[in-house]
Amino acid sequence: MRKNLFLLMALAIPLCSFTQKLTRTEKRIVATVEKNNNEAVDFLEEVVNINSGTLNAKGVQEVGKVFQNAFEDIEFTSRWIEMPAEMNRAGHLFAETKGNKGKKLLLIGHLDTVFEENSPFQKFEKVNDSIAHAPGGNDMKGGDVIILYALKALHEQNLLGDAQIIVAFTGDEESTGKPLDISRRDLIEAAQRSDIALGYETSTGFNYATVARRGASGWQVEVKGKRAHSSGVFSERTGAGAIFEMSRILNSFYDEVRGEEFLTFNPGILLGGTFVEYNPLKSSGEVFGKSNVVAQTAVVKGGLRFISEEQKNSAREKMKQIVADNLPKTSATISFTDSYPAMGPTEGNLELLATLNEVSLDLGQGEVLGYDPGRRGAADVSFVADYVDCLDGLGTMGSGAHTPNETVNLNTIEDLTKRSAILIYRLINQ
Repeated sequence: MRKNLFLLMALAIPLCSFTQKLTRTEKRIVATVEKNNNEAVDFLEEVVNINSGTLNAKGVQEVGKVFQNAFEDIEFTSRWIEMPAEMNRAGHLFAETKGNKGKKLLLIGHLDTVFEENSPFQKFEKVNDSIAHAPGGNDMKGGDVIILYALKALHEQNLLGDAQIIVAFTGDEESTGKPLDISRRDLIEAAQRSDIALGYETSTGFNYATVARRGASGWQVEVKGKRAHSSGVFSERTGAGAIFEMSRILNSFYDEVRGEEFLTFNPGILLGGTFVEYNPLKSSGEVFGKSNVVAQTAVVKGGLRFISEEQKNSAREKMKQIVADNLPKTSATISFTDSYPAMGPTEGNLELLATLNEVSLDLGQGEVLGYDPGRRGAADVSFVADYVDCLDGLGTMGSGAHTPNETVNLNTIEDLTKRSAILIYRLINQ
């Protein structure tokens, strides 16, 4: 599958077609991006210094307000979309221009980060002229800034007239609000009014973009055994116990489900003993058990990554069959929760990659290739992949995302903004 996928990626780039260079208008766009670049970096520092951990609703809304004012300054109509209080999520910022010219675009970012209010990592600090430590600066406030300043350059050149562009900044990408049919309803509705979605998650390298992303879902196995004195373990009256049964299940997953291209599954937390208490809100638990007592309970929670719904469903069926074949005196159940769908490498996505590649070559920035989807996580763009052609990974470069060592590469922001501005300009003029 991987070999075929990357062959498609290569074929999507028509090497003989790169004869167009920048037009006079595009050169003016580039000059405007250059003029605004210091302002863009200052804006990034401002929004990074506002904590917007997913559960910090006030902070997410505050960052949203800063962006909302900026979009309104370039004549976008904006709205804040509240989520129901019981979802414990801040909501989303949408900004829009209306028109009928060219391709209708949906530009996707997110306002929240993984760094909550109690995180010691809170401030933007330059390491040198090129690199800054920045909580959420790479994932993904830098990408949000690229969207804003690409559009700002086009606005200042009066190039957004009669174009439909929807900017969707979600407030809960790092921990998606449930149910999904509410938290992602407005994003999907925006996609249904669009032709193309561009995602500004972290760039995986200056010369890569994302045409496919794996989906993500959760799974949980619960096992019951017969509580008894350990002297009777393996006997006909006592059986194997819950921990042996859970061990059999996980080992069988490893032997029988593992191996398919782009399919991975990971047991993230495992509890087993006489009594087990698991707190899903804290992702932690307590266990009581003794070495001379056969375990009566075991619980494991994990994640599943897949490149298509077919692959996901096939893996789930195999897991169900394994869970049903129990050791003596034990029983087991498995349940699944959906989180992110997969974004497959469609022909339309590959055509967008070819367009981006041409833009990059015309800018003198080099060839852009499709990135290995097996090395990318899930993202909001996946929710709209069934409705529009998609391209992702257009955001800032950096390192250490989701860690206290997260950095953003300040030197690449200008060139990546130029690339996006020209890409958007060409798409809305197709």
